[in-house]
Amino acid sequence: MSVLPELVDASGAPKAIGPYSHAARVGNLLFCSGQIPLDPETMQLVPGGIEEQTRRVLANIASVLSSQGAGFANVAKTTIFLADMADFPVVNGLYGEAMGSHRPARSTVQVAGLPLGSRIEIEVLAVL
Repeated sequence: MSVLPELVDASGAPKAIGPYSHAARVGNLLFCSGQIPLDPETMQLVPGGIEEQTRRVLANIASVLSSQGAGFANVAKTTIFLADMADFPVVNGLYGEAMGSHRPARSTVQVAGLPLGSRIEIEVLAVL
């Protein structure tokens, strides 16, 4: 017997810019697609630098988690993709604020490029 994922389309998060869903739910696991700093209303990258982009990414993730009755405390693993590792201190600080005392497993990598010229993308895996 195979188990098919329940595909999630979260209101409040930017629409997908490709053939993917905001998340896929399999049992009590929520595999979230990476979020970039798109404003959900304009579907444009938020203006500003890494601080503004990180705040928007975290807000987008919160919308996806919230659509399933979850929050950052449910996150088990995150992967952060940065266009420039020099942005890490700012991202790390804002990420820490969002997670509070919760400290999920995490990987952070520098990549050659991100969709639409974004400086950051974050994906999460949550337990519901």
